Amino acid sequence: MGRRRIVLQLALILAPLTLLPATATAADPEVVIVLRDGRFEPAEVRVKAGVKIKLVIDNQDKAAAEFESHELKREKIIQPGTRATINVGPLKPGRYPFFDEYREKTTRGVLIAE
Repeated sequence: MGRRRIVLQLALILAPLTLLPATATAADPEVVIVLRDGRFEPAEVRVKAGVKIKLVIDNQDKAAAEFESHELKREKIIQPGTRATINVGPLKPGRYPFFDEYREKTTRGVLIAE
């Protein structure tokens, strides 16, 4: 009876964890996008559909940036001279535009899941 009780208690403790969203792991592919001179480099990124990825935004500009994508449902402020990791996916095949909210008209890119 004691062992059964411990297993039940452990199950009750761990059950809520199954409801948490999936996060990227160290084994997930990493894609680096550099923000330099008000442009994303590369501006078009192709990734495998159905896979979680880590987007690493390297802000080499002298101003803060706000990476944003409505389709990816992600938003992150990145200070000048710093990097930010944004976990996404697994993605369905399609186009996922992103932009710097502070310079939306000129600083744009797209993630393409194939």
